Amino acid sequence: MQKNHIDNKENIQEKLKYLGLNLNDIPEEFKQAKKIEFRSSKLHDEKQYKQYRYIPIKDIQILLSPTNRLDEIEEKYKKSRTLADYLDSENEENILRYTTFLNMLKKIKIEEIEKIQEEQDKLNKKIPFRVKFEGNYLWQIYYSDISDKYFMIVPTEDTDYSTFFFLLKEKLKNNNMDKIFVPIRNISYTNNYLKKSNFEDIENYLWLFTKDWPFIYEVFDKKDNLSIRIVGETEVYGKIKSKYRIKLDNKEEAQKFYKLLKAMFILQTELPHYFEFRTDINKKGSIDFLYKDKNLVYEDIPQFIKEEYKEALEKIAEIEIVVEQNKNKLQNLKNEVALQEIEYIEKEKQISTFLECKKSFFGKVKYYFKYSKKNNKKSKKEEKIQEINLEKEKKDTKKIKNNTEKSNYSLEELIEIYKELEIVENELKNLVMDINALKLKKKNMQRKIENATNFINEIDNHKKSIFEFWKYSNKDEMASLPEGEEEEVNIIKKITKVFDYDEDLEKFGKNMDTIQRKTLSEEEMDSIYITTTSLLELLNKVKNNEVLPKEIETSLKELRKEENLEKELNNDEFDIFGGIIQDSTKISEINNQKHRETPKDKFNILDISKSTKPIGYKMSLEKVVNNIKSALSKVVISEDLPVYIATNDEKLNKKNINLFEINPEKEIKKALKRDKNKIYFYKINLKKGINSISYTNSIFYDNQNKTLPLGQDLSTNILIDISRLKLKLKKKTTFKILNYENEKDDFSKITLKLVYVLEYDIDEEENC
Repeated sequence: MQKNHIDNKENIQEKLKYLGLNLNDIPEEFKQAKKIEFRSSKLHDEKQYKQYRYIPIKDIQILLSPTNRLDEIEEKYKKSRTLADYLDSENEENILRYTTFLNMLKKIKIEEIEKIQEEQDKLNKKIPFRVKFEGNYLWQIYYSDISDKYFMIVPTEDTDYSTFFFLLKEKLKNNNMDKIFVPIRNISYTNNYLKKSNFEDIENYLWLFTKDWPFIYEVFDKKDNLSIRIVGETEVYGKIKSKYRIKLDNKEEAQKFYKLLKAMFILQTELPHYFEFRTDINKKGSIDFLYKDKNLVYEDIPQFIKEEYKEALEKIAEIEIVVEQNKNKLQNLKNEVALQEIEYIEKEKQISTFLECKKSFFGKVKYYFKYSKKNNKKSKKEEKIQEINLEKEKKDTKKIKNNTEKSNYSLEELIEIYKELEIVENELKNLVMDINALKLKKKNMQRKIENATNFINEIDNHKKSIFEFWKYSNKDEMASLPEGEEEEVNIIKKITKVFDYDEDLEKFGKNMDTIQRKTLSEEEMDSIYITTTSLLELLNKVKNNEVLPKEIETSLKELRKEENLEKELNNDEFDIFGGIIQDSTKISEINNQKHRETPKDKFNILDISKSTKPIGYKMSLEKVVNNIKSALSKVVISEDLPVYIATNDEKLNKKNINLFEINPEKEIKKALKRDKNKIYFYKINLKKGINSISYTNSIFYDNQNKTLPLGQDLSTNILIDISRLKLKLKKKTTFKILNYENEKDDFSKITLKLVYVLEYDIDEEENC
């Protein structure tokens, strides 16, 4: 017990010496310090930092509080005391605080303080790209607008005191030139460049364009110069995101950026069918806003509005011409259909009269003589046309718009003209729908008239004499009058479902796992598993007859080494258990579902042993390739979906069996780890029925106990032999993406990767 006490005492003395603190000679600066007046604001969230500054160490007063870091600031401040109270061992009222300080000193490790020192040394040279840094939450530094002073509250009930002891050590050095870079808590933006409401607007605007909430900081450099830093992520291709940072160094830049965002936001929200702005990453790691692939900046806005206004006017003029043409076309169709209706009504009336008259002797005679001669109904048709034309003439003529060009147009005028464009476009759409409906009606009426004419002609054929007509009309069964086609609404182009990785993978995986378990043999599934290992490149060389004997030997040696390191099996164990390395009673989990299945083993599948010769290994690989070909010819995908592969090669090797990703974000992340700054990102739009093998759960596990969960929970890959497919290039595009060399390092080097996207459709499937 006495030894532990001595060890603790020596430990504390060592740390005091490291800090440069003599408890018997407390600096006057600490003794004279008085608690700073402070008024907290409930409007500010302590967890959301809005300001980062370089603060002189001498200007930061230290307060200690018997609270936790997560407690409310009011509570922490209320219970806080000056550092001198915690270093005072003479006054009885401070004994407990003094003991608390010694306990804190006992718990702290010198390495933890040195880590803060290293971090601040880096921060002294440059501000991180993301502004925030790993230990920023440990800095409990506040600003009092009443006293115009900074102070640090140290919660004594926390477990990490590294920032406190680092600051104490630096203050004891008494170097007035030293500064630290820290976030300031419980403080809002200065409003020097933008109003508070502007910051809130920018968050909303950027969310619309980037699909991600940004972090906005006011950052002061060592000379106290202010800049606004906006950091976040933005979608650059589909759901693939890139980091970005926007730096606004003065009020003019900030105002221009805000106004640009506001203008784009208004246009995209007010006129979503006409305006959509997308983001791109520029060489500085900032965001460019693109409209129709052209970069838009604030200075271009007046000209942009003018050009878009003129374009809308031209479209309105063009559409109004088409509208008038379609109105005439519609009117002509109405006339034609009206004539058809008159003709059909007359024929229908004649048929109805015949069916009624045939019921009696006198009726038959009456019909025979009444319809023996054709009546000219042309006058009634002409009357109907004249009636329709009179109605048309009564309508008001369209007012001609005054299109006098101005030098500048406002955003309000641009929105107004596009609203008018929307009205005339809708008018045209409605006219086209009406025309299509009348065309179908005309077609149906024509068919009905033909049917009615045929019916009447048949009656007329038997009116050569009254006796033949009598005999015909006395028949028990008469030919019926066929109906025309039912009128249909406009046929709209069928909308096909687009595969969404987040929403559809679970269902797709279960469908494919069900298909593959029923369709593939155990040997074929084992061979597919080999493609999930590092042997896929070698398998493709075997498939294409490009493998060299030396490559076979090297691969076999590496496999043997890997087997010895991973499995550490000897021949006896292998022979006794026949390759079973997992007890069938052992419980495993896939996506929180339990099972008792054995994971596949590539060494057993390839039959690797000490006696395996290169020729035998090659034969095993050839067998695997044949099984893969066989499996690929049996299984087809259950729905349309896009798949992705990222390479460093400008051309995709179309002779190979390739491993594609269903999740594009995963594929890009793998590509970003490579050294090359150019990435070729291939997207292939697979159609339902294309031969492919999905990497479902049954590819990775044997299912002897029939307990393996259905699905695709272990991989999002899909195997495709693109040598069997004819690919047709659909689209080329590019995007840029920022990448940290070390994501966990705040000061890591940032590289800009250029991604070339090549999107292919399947033209047709070829048989191999």
